[in-house]
Amino acid sequence: MFRQVASRAASQQKVQGLSWFAIVRLGLVQASLGSIVVLTNSTLNRVMVVELSLAAIIPGLLVGIHYAVQLSRPLWGHRSDVGRSRTTWILGGLALLAVSGTAAAGTTFLFETSYAVGLAAAIAAYTLIGIGIGASGTSLLALMAAKTAPERRASAATITWMLMIAGIVVTSILTGINLDPYTHVRLVAVTAITGLVVLSISALAIAGIEKQPTLISDQDRRNAGSFKESIGEVWNDPEARLLTLFIFMSMLAYSTQDLILEPYAGLLFAMPPGETTKLSGTQHGGVFFGMALVGIAGGLFSKRKPGLIKFFIVSGCLGSGVALAFLSISASFAPAWPLEANIFALGFMNGAFAVAAVGTMMVLAGSGKTSNEGVRMGVWGAAQAISFGLGGVAGTIVLTLGRWSTGNDATAFTFVFALEAVLFLMSALVALRIGVRTAPRAEIKRGTSPAVVPAE
Repeated sequence: MFRQVASRAASQQKVQGLSWFAIVRLGLVQASLGSIVVLTNSTLNRVMVVELSLAAIIPGLLVGIHYAVQLSRPLWGHRSDVGRSRTTWILGGLALLAVSGTAAAGTTFLFETSYAVGLAAAIAAYTLIGIGIGASGTSLLALMAAKTAPERRASAATITWMLMIAGIVVTSILTGINLDPYTHVRLVAVTAITGLVVLSISALAIAGIEKQPTLISDQDRRNAGSFKESIGEVWNDPEARLLTLFIFMSMLAYSTQDLILEPYAGLLFAMPPGETTKLSGTQHGGVFFGMALVGIAGGLFSKRKPGLIKFFIVSGCLGSGVALAFLSISASFAPAWPLEANIFALGFMNGAFAVAAVGTMMVLAGSGKTSNEGVRMGVWGAAQAISFGLGGVAGTIVLTLGRWSTGNDATAFTFVFALEAVLFLMSALVALRIGVRTAPRAEIKRGTSPAVVPAE
């Protein structure tokens, strides 16, 4: 159970943490990350397949590379722990992401002259993209965890992720307008300008935030040691291990349907491409509203009901499992099934558990014996990256094997969705075991107020 614990010596003083405006500013940095990533994962993906006539597996493998590289997140988190400036790592990683994203766009020229050279350059660019995302994103979450009051962390996670979605949407619209008529030069120019704009916005947004009081006191915590020591402490912490397992399982279930949902609607419900695209939008609309619910409820009630975040994690996983179970059943009733409502419900539950999980990560980030919030966020970010990298591939493999062995599309899809439902139910069981074990802190860094930390 989550509750607040204050130091006896100053129990009458109140901890504020970051203001809502400051949280929104950090959300703009996350939106900047999303703005560049969508260009490499979506726009450039389409250009490689359509304009360059490359096999679809090529951009798929390149995206997989940047997820694989994000296994280095704990390392970048540790560097920000011991480097005395998370802002430097956030902006440095974002700058690397902007440069490498532009370089990835530039490989379109190389592919037309030499496939081998173009592929080698693309692999290098996507490797650097993964490093940039890992360094910037991990340090950003660690900074948010240290500066945000516990009762605001669920809402802070919601604001951050909703702004990221907004950044993706705005960038997609503006990119679509400015890429017409398409040329490789336009693609490189749009990517470079996007990187420059979002880097400037992020630099202004994050200015001065690291100087705010830290809510996790370092008085009775050791400074972060070597990377090996920090990783060892996280691995030896039962709560951190449980959360790592939960993130891996739940995000694997979350991402497994990414590449098969639209084919499912097309094969069994006879939906044309335009309709299946709208279906994807319906799912993301559900995610948006699920996140909004957690953010609003977290802002209004989490201080009085500190177990609310955990409730949303467990109920979100259970709800996702139920929605997937119904989706599994729908294969037997297609096309006479309310597919849109089913998909919206799945997205809603996905959004609720996902953003609540991020809030829990921020709560648990400061529960260690040493000041290693960055390493903890890095470990959990790496678990998520592994799941996202495996999920899409696993879904397509299981579906292909199912279609091959049964010769029946409905049966194959039923099995995949049922498997996802089981993963979500198992994730809910793991989430029930997650608690927070901390001791009261004597004071807040750079302040005299007591630290407010969650405890069992």
